[in-house]
Amino acid sequence: MPFFQLAGVSYSYESGRRALDSIDLTVSAGVVTGIIGPNGSGKSTLLQVMSGWLEPESGDVTVNGSRVSSLSRAQVAQHIAFVPQREDGCFSFSVRDTVLFGRYAANEGYHSFETDDDDRLAEEALDAVELQEFASRSAERLSAGERQRMLIARALVQQTPALLLDEPTATLDLHHQRRVMRMMTTLAKVELKAIVIVLHDLNLAAMYCDELVLMERGRIAARGPVRDVLAKETLERVYQTPLRISSSTPDEISVMIEP
Repeated sequence: MPFFQLAGVSYSYESGRRALDSIDLTVSAGVVTGIIGPNGSGKSTLLQVMSGWLEPESGDVTVNGSRVSSLSRAQVAQHIAFVPQREDGCFSFSVRDTVLFGRYAANEGYHSFETDDDDRLAEEALDAVELQEFASRSAERLSAGERQRMLIARALVQQTPALLLDEPTATLDLHHQRRVMRMMTTLAKVELKAIVIVLHDLNLAAMYCDELVLMERGRIAARGPVRDVLAKETLERVYQTPLRISSSTPDEISVMIEP
């Protein structure tokens, strides 16, 4: 059964700009789905609509068999963990306490004293993103990349069947890009989670995603297996840039900008 189903979903901002236009999309569990496309094509808006943070002006979003609009925020948070590009506000808590906020939904409301299970999950998540040594540090003192890894750890402790990540690798170095993307692959394949990731790096998308959704001006320009979507003519038309696409093996695709 599909985990996410979007039918005829449209969304416009207050300015009147149409960000999503009649989107039909199905996302299954056990699959890493990458959302790619130029700036302003609707990638982040699509993820926020799927997460329930934005309500579409038309169409339906279904998560795990339930309409998102019929669920409370706490119920949505038990299905979906969302990692934004950035999070506004002041992180005045320690890294460990900020990560523990991800247990809010699982515990049906924040309590003053975390359980042993909460502690264990927080330790495992901090270890997974290599932030153990910063657990007691104020989150305000983290670099952009460290803060992004903290937000990923917070999502991990929610223990949800789906994770939505908006450009999670944008501020990460090469080591942590690889670590995070391999982690998402494991969560999909071993724990059968539905993983949806917005990516600008087409080579990361080619390496780690099972399926791709290519966005163009609020519509889906192409979707399907990586090799089908990363077609030269399609990418050059959507990105309006000459590209060189090569493949050293049947399973490896490389995308480069032509000089």
